[in-house]
Amino acid sequence: MIRWPKNFPDKPGVYFFKKGKSILYIGKATSLRDRVRSYFNKDLIDTRGALLVKMLEETKSVEYKVTDSVLEALILEAELIKKYQPFYNKQEKDDKSWNYVVITDEDFPRVLVVRGKELLSGATAQERTYRYKNTFGPFPHGPELKEALKIVRKIFPFRDKCMPANPGGETAEKKQLKSCFNAQIGLCPGVCSGEMSKNEYAKVIRSIILFFKGKKQEILRGLHKHMRQAVVALEFEKAIDFRNKIFALTHINDVALLKRSKPIIKHLATRQPSGEGVRIEAYDIAHISGTNIVGAMVVMENGELAKHEYKRFKLRGLAKNKNDDIANLTELLERRFKHYEWPTPDLIVIDGGVAQLNVARLVMSNPPASRAGLQLEICKPEIVSVIKNDKHKPDRMLGDSAIVRDYHHDILLANAEAHRFALVYHRLLRGKLI
Repeated sequence: MIRWPKNFPDKPGVYFFKKGKSILYIGKATSLRDRVRSYFNKDLIDTRGALLVKMLEETKSVEYKVTDSVLEALILEAELIKKYQPFYNKQEKDDKSWNYVVITDEDFPRVLVVRGKELLSGATAQERTYRYKNTFGPFPHGPELKEALKIVRKIFPFRDKCMPANPGGETAEKKQLKSCFNAQIGLCPGVCSGEMSKNEYAKVIRSIILFFKGKKQEILRGLHKHMRQAVVALEFEKAIDFRNKIFALTHINDVALLKRSKPIIKHLATRQPSGEGVRIEAYDIAHISGTNIVGAMVVMENGELAKHEYKRFKLRGLAKNKNDDIANLTELLERRFKHYEWPTPDLIVIDGGVAQLNVARLVMSNPPASRAGLQLEICKPEIVSVIKNDKHKPDRMLGDSAIVRDYHHDILLANAEAHRFALVYHRLLRGKLI
């Protein structure tokens, strides 16, 4: 059996188990290092089955390709499985169980997720090709594909169910038609209400096709070109729209998309060891009598402090009473969660009691990013507060009892680190003023 290759990066990508030049298996990973390492656990036969043990016995080498994001790893995995059709991928599932992204052959194409059994059933191959103009896949991970498509749709809104206002027309007429629900929330470009012509919509579909072909750079070049043209034509709204799309595409790798398709509850259900696969963000505020108010955010990922992701905030102290910790915490959380491009935490840790816990829950019930015109998928983090005693030592915690129990050590460490980081920043500001 091949030995575990230890030089794999802690980055998203696709990995290949190979026997000579033949590819035995292709998979995608959030972390290539952690994912490939999992195949070499001693309990592999109990957790993964005899089929993968047999594959490892045949494997002579493991290779990888890094991608900018987990989303792009998912797409590349499907493209390569389609190209090479590895033996052990096909053993995992039959063709009818796979998931595909299809773009219909219509004047205003729909973008759909279709199971293999639906794609391969009925009609002749020629008729199926006519029905689906473009097909991408197979995708092994159905739930993750649906989450990925939600993110693609926020960047490039498309039609799935609604009827076009002017089917077959080159230019949509301005009609007093009610937009579908998806158009009202920015997920459909408004073909149902005549807001987008056939030619304009074709450009959207072309970008989606290029994305699923793994040609992100080609999309970006086109968007930059369109943005410059819009600026020259003084069409600033269009230019802003192109700019937002460029930003979203180039920051996909900063968003926790498929790494945690569900929040921390997933880990509670399986009672995973504390810290595994979880992003924790802890916040604290420092000031003296309401002066030089600062906020700090620290991050833990997979049970370790991620210092390169720490953030600090010079708070404005908008409340009349600058000592108002509730108002200061509100400002800190509001400003942090305007940054929808930052990864979303599974667990938030704050300093304080019931009042602080309630204000955090209030902010997270409708975070600022969800009020923005363009935002990516936002999950709802769990929230825990740490109550201190008279000596400013942790006394007890408020929040879900199972989370407090399973993540007790990590919560306390994150809370203490947030307090330390806030004090360091506060002292730095005070030093500049002396």
